[in-house]
Amino acid sequence: MKKIILIALAASLALPACSQKARDESAQAGDTIAADANATMATAANSTEAAADKAFGSAEATLDNAGDAIGNAAGKAKDKTGRALKDAGNAIED
Repeated sequence: MKKIILIALAASLALPACSQKARDESAQAGDTIAADANATMATAANSTEAAADKAFGSAEATLDNAGDAIGNAAGKAKDKTGRALKDAGNAIED
């Protein structure tokens, strides 16, 4: 009888201890999942920002190149027009 009471007492003391351990492990697992989710979101945000920066940088470079090309073409057209006017003026003088 004493053995049964001692076993029952030991089991009743072990059960809450297991439950607390299970709760602690569940809480730790929850914390780990939350930390992983936060890290994943931070990585995704950084990746998205880097991709946007790269895209905007590429667009900016393309616009700069187009602006330079237009400026060069305008300069060449101005030079040709100036020469043509000079030649026309010279032809009128002669």
